[in-house]
Amino acid sequence: MAVLFSGALGVFGAADKSLRVATFDVDATPPLGYMMAYDPVVRVDAMTLRCRGVVLLGQADPIVLCAVDWLGIANEAHDVFRERLAKAAGTTPERVAVHTLHQHDAPTCDFLAERLLKEAKAKHLGRLDGDFCRQTLAKAATAVEASLARAKPVTHCGWGTAEVKRIASNRRIFGPDGKVRAVRYTTCADPELRAEPEGVIDPELSMLSFWNGDKPLAVLSYYACHPQSYYRMGIPSPDFPGIARFMRQQSVPEALHVHFNGAGGNIGAGKYNDGSRKNRMELALRLSDGMKRAWDGTKKFAVQSSDLSWSVAPVALPLAKHLDEAKLVADVAKGSVPPVAVPAAERLAFLRRSNSGHRIDLAQLAIGDTRVLHMPGELFVEYQLAAKQMWPKLNVAMAAYGDYGTFYIGTERAYSEGGYETEPRSSNVAPEVESVLMQGIRKLLSGN
Repeated sequence: MAVLFSGALGVFGAADKSLRVATFDVDATPPLGYMMAYDPVVRVDAMTLRCRGVVLLGQADPIVLCAVDWLGIANEAHDVFRERLAKAAGTTPERVAVHTLHQHDAPTCDFLAERLLKEAKAKHLGRLDGDFCRQTLAKAATAVEASLARAKPVTHCGWGTAEVKRIASNRRIFGPDGKVRAVRYTTCADPELRAEPEGVIDPELSMLSFWNGDKPLAVLSYYACHPQSYYRMGIPSPDFPGIARFMRQQSVPEALHVHFNGAGGNIGAGKYNDGSRKNRMELALRLSDGMKRAWDGTKKFAVQSSDLSWSVAPVALPLAKHLDEAKLVADVAKGSVPPVAVPAAERLAFLRRSNSGHRIDLAQLAIGDTRVLHMPGELFVEYQLAAKQMWPKLNVAMAAYGDYGTFYIGTERAYSEGGYETEPRSSNVAPEVESVLMQGIRKLLSGN
């Protein structure tokens, strides 16, 4: 291994080429008064938000996989998260994947948009006040570095899948003209919309686990669905995916459980969720059941460091035509009007990064016949389904909600069909994004 780690690596030196896994987990819950994505924190409950993940150590530079119980980490903040965790692990940012689960009673983070507001002399940064996010990142970096000394040998990996029932449904309800006539949001009180079919979803939960002999060390699960049962409570909550993850952690305490949201941009629980408070636990129990069945059906296979690889395909995503820099600059200048300036700063940050030539990394973890794709934004489920169909002999999972600067990412067709997800307020990319992403996915899966 070319990189010499810091003293935290302990007994494992740079010459150790065996496959090992280290785990890290820190509290990512904001304090009282902190402005989350929609509301300030009024109370902190027992169920905290987490920033957790794994570091894979072997023949090449380490790989870091991190999942955070926040709404989004965007633009420059996503870069900084990758850079800091890479430094802590002794690797490069290209080998770090940072994703959020997209809970709504949770923070959002964009350091470039924050700086644009500060330059505009904004009196209120709203959800873009990044001080708490920086504090959490510092804790996570410390935890990553400390975890290296506790890395455990990996002798086997496991792969399991299960159909999750009565959670996911497509949010876009079409009329006879082929256009979106209604959006069945994650909370849906309209009985007629709830009665509509589930629509296009991916009901499969995928699970990748790491083992030392018969002892499980880490369990990574992947499922595509917006994670809201109810929100706007002012109480930080990991919502039903976090509760399901907690229950599985209690059932298999030897292993750290890390959950990733798949391509769930146009997927929610609306068919099965009218917003009743009881539904949070019901949805959590259904997801936990899917996790348990995937765990029970896991098939282990022997691995060594040479069976693991990481590949990256940088892509330049086409900008939405509605991103007008002059108007966004003018709106950001209204810094004392947060409802105008904050979203304008977020869009302007993505616009300027893209115009500067910044490219977004699509990445793939390959272990034997298993592939895990790491993708940006609120991706439509069609991307996940297409990836699984490309190479049916491979076990394919997908983690979306990486760099959140894109906001929603629809299919090319979706931008002409209407609906909330592809409106100018919702998506920062153009319809041509589909061809760019599909080419990147195909390149990663084919190994070319």
